[in-house]
Amino acid sequence: MRRKLEKFVDPLPEIRLLKPYKKTKDGAHYEITMKQFRKKVHRDLPPTTLWGYNGQFPGPMIEANRDEPVHVTWLNQLPNKHLLPVDVSIHGLDQLPAVRTVVHLHGVETKPDSDGHPEAWYTNNFRETGPAFSRKTFTYPNHQRGSLLWYHDHAMGITRLNVYAGLAGMYILRDKQEEALNLPAGDYEIPLMITDRSFNDDGSLLYPSQPDDAADNLPNPSILPAFNGDTILVNGKIWPYLEVEPRKYRFRILNGSNTRSYRLQLDSETLFQQIGSDGGLLRSTVEIEEISFQPAERIDVIIDFSKAAGQSITLKNDLGEGADPNDETGEIMQFRVTKPLKNKDSSHLPSALSVIPSLKQNDISAIRYLKLVGSSDEFDRPLLLLNNKHWHDPVTENPRLGSTEMWGFINTTNFSHPIHMHLVQFQVLEHQPFDLDQYNIDGKIIFTGPPRPPAANNRGWKDTIEAPAANITRVIAKFAPYSGEFVWHCHILEHEDYDMMRPYIVVDEDEYDE
Repeated sequence: MRRKLEKFVDPLPEIRLLKPYKKTKDGAHYEITMKQFRKKVHRDLPPTTLWGYNGQFPGPMIEANRDEPVHVTWLNQLPNKHLLPVDVSIHGLDQLPAVRTVVHLHGVETKPDSDGHPEAWYTNNFRETGPAFSRKTFTYPNHQRGSLLWYHDHAMGITRLNVYAGLAGMYILRDKQEEALNLPAGDYEIPLMITDRSFNDDGSLLYPSQPDDAADNLPNPSILPAFNGDTILVNGKIWPYLEVEPRKYRFRILNGSNTRSYRLQLDSETLFQQIGSDGGLLRSTVEIEEISFQPAERIDVIIDFSKAAGQSITLKNDLGEGADPNDETGEIMQFRVTKPLKNKDSSHLPSALSVIPSLKQNDISAIRYLKLVGSSDEFDRPLLLLNNKHWHDPVTENPRLGSTEMWGFINTTNFSHPIHMHLVQFQVLEHQPFDLDQYNIDGKIIFTGPPRPPAANNRGWKDTIEAPAANITRVIAKFAPYSGEFVWHCHILEHEDYDMMRPYIVVDEDEYDE
């Protein structure tokens, strides 16, 4: 067991904004290199070897304006040997290079060849490439509303390892409508990437090569069914603190963890004022005491420290510190309201934020029910599937370009899954509970209650949503503006890698064959 680390001894690192290397009439151009590097993640730990975009964890911040395209050449200069244990028993990985990468900008609307398809991977200097690889420079048109997106690795079968090694960063898309609201900005708008990791005493990353209760017949290394680290990092630092002024701050928060969910609270009378989720601003501000937060979800909150001068306020995780007295994950970071007020706080917290037209007004061209299913593989390991299909099975979801569909995720497992759809932002319609014991006997869905509307803070645009156990979670999406092959998957990365991810094809009307 690694020694305990003292909390709140390191200041929160600032995520540096990256400047484009050139701007042309077709947008801003960036070059970002994946490298191995060493960094101190806590005062009392030796430096940790990590992988990061431009040698940083988190990667540099990209800031873009709506309708102004961004072009990024993502370069892989990583070593040929992986930092973490690679299970080659899945997805034919024994035939592939150990270190492969491809970047997915999560939440973006872009063409398939810039979306970071899991099989569009490439190795150091593009020496080897995957079957879906077609370009070195990805284009993000940014024809969508302002929001916090994030970029991370998406390589087939090793996403969990590449992201855990440090390949994740944030991307803010601005729009004029949001700027007109006079929300806290500049030094008072702070991105927070929350992740969990485990470390060895020498500072190195700890990621187990097999599950705790591994049977003798398991491959070694063998994929884990889930993994929660025992330390919480914010912006790449373990349990940091942030000194703030007694005024309103805006925090753009991402759950960048592989598996871990959080239930965020402040240990004071202070409430969150949530103003946005994955796809940007909500219709109106939601005052909320605690916020549940699954992997890959983003939340946009205002915290008002104006009445807390001189206090220290801890951002807590209500899902940590359960029965295990050694579990320290119930705390995330500390705010110290110790800085003097520089200027009068003239920022505004409007109750009405944005207009979000309901997709229920559209013609619904298809209703699909898709099961989240637990099974096991030849080694008796858990194998989680979407609609009982493997990644390589033929495509079964093929919405028409421009059509609106309702998808119902029927969770027949006994735990939640954060479901993410590429290309689209959707709206959550409802969750409806059913009798899971009965389903496991005869496969029948017997509802045990009426449909529940989504929580108030999940009624905006979403690209990732918790599908609770023994519930049907219904969402509605318009499949536009691009056709081609995209993916949808569980965003617990250990599940996504094996085998809870499926391709879907948006079919252009002209090519669609009834």
